[in-house]
Formats: sequence, C-alpha cells, structure tokens
Amino acid sequence: MTLHLETQSDLEEAVHALIKRDPRLRPVFEIAGMPALRRREPGFAGLAHIVCGQQLSTASAAAIWGRLSAAFDPFDHDAVRRARTDRLGRLGLSAAKIKTLKHLAREIGAQRLNLDVLAEEDADAAHHTLIALPGIGPWTADVYLLFCLGHGDAWPAGDLAVQEAIKIGLGLPARPTEKQMAPLAEPWRPLRGAAAHLWWSYYRAAKKREGVLPA
Repeated sequence: MTLHLETQSDLEEAVHALIKRDPRLRPVFEIAGMPALRRREPGFAGLAHIVCGQQLSTASAAAIWGRLSAAFDPFDHDAVRRARTDRLGRLGLSAAKIKTLKHLAREIGAQRLNLDVLAEEDADAAHHTLIALPGIGPWTADVYLLFCLGHGDAWPAGDLAVQEAIKIGLGLPARPTEKQMAPLAEPWRPLRGAAAHLWWSYYRAAKKREGVLPA
C-alpha cells in the first residue's frame, strides 16, 4: 500500500516513524527540526507548472507561469493541445517546453497517460513512467511525485541538496552520487519522501550553521 503525505500531520507521523526506525536520523532531526509539508497542484496543471520552471530562475519561471495560466481558462490539457505553437511561444515558453507540454496533452487526451494514478504506484515505477516522457527528467518527475501527488516514498536521488545533507548528516567522506543514493535510502522505505523532506530541512539548517547560506 502506498503511503501519502497529504497533511502536515501525515509528514510528522512519518518523520517520527523514520527516527524510531533509524537512530542515525535523531541528531539530524534535532538540527533540522520538523520539516514543513510542501504541496502543489496535481494533474496536468501541476506537471506543466514544473516543466515551465525547468532551468529557469524562480522569478522567470513565475512570470511565464503567470502568463500561461492567465491565458487559458481553464488551464488544462485540452487547451494546450489546441493552442497554436506561436501563441505558446509568445507567452514565454521555449520550443522544447512547448513540445513537452504538447506531447503530455496528447498523451492525456488519448488516455495513454493518467498522472493521478501514479500516486498509487510504486515510487520507482512511477518515476520511470514519468522520465520515459519526452522532456521529463528525473528532477521534474521527483518534484511532481513528491509535491503534487504527495507520494510518501518518492526519492529525489539526483537532488544535490539532499546528497550534500546526507554526506554531512551521515558523516560520509564525499557527497553520494545519484546511483549511490538508492541503496542509502533503502532503510527509509516506504517513507523515502518524508526522509527527503527531513534532509532538505537539515540541509538548510546545516548550511546556515556553516555560514554558507544567508540567515
């Protein structure tokens, strides 16, 4: 059964279960504190929002998404599927992102892709379903599973902040690679998504203590 992080209390329960299961996480939690649950809209709109933000600054991504979501009411896969490519380009989308969104819209419209059912799938299987789609990389897949679907076991193995946090928190000699992150997270199944929230919180706290990030 797939666990979901729908509410802050879900996350807190999962974090406490992780600490009980893996004593190495207790000092991590003492520095990090309880992480706050972050959620975003699910479905096509949620994934499109993430795609719009790929490789862009927060401000640029927000501006493009603001124009895009305002241009279509409602903003859904049918609207994007029917939209002219040049119109999407004038709203700020690159050719690559237009191609990605158009493909997603066609797949959903043809019922070959159901983003919502990924919430019930095994995290690794759901991850591979998403990255098989053109223009959807590991980061986009993991962010969608974690923050749009609240998948309790999604694991962002390629996230540099989580890698660095694990290096510091577990006293590793070097930052683990994406490949090494999978076995490191095995003790935290089926709550790897909650572990990711904890490690992000720890990263922010640890880097502030080292004076790397602004307070």
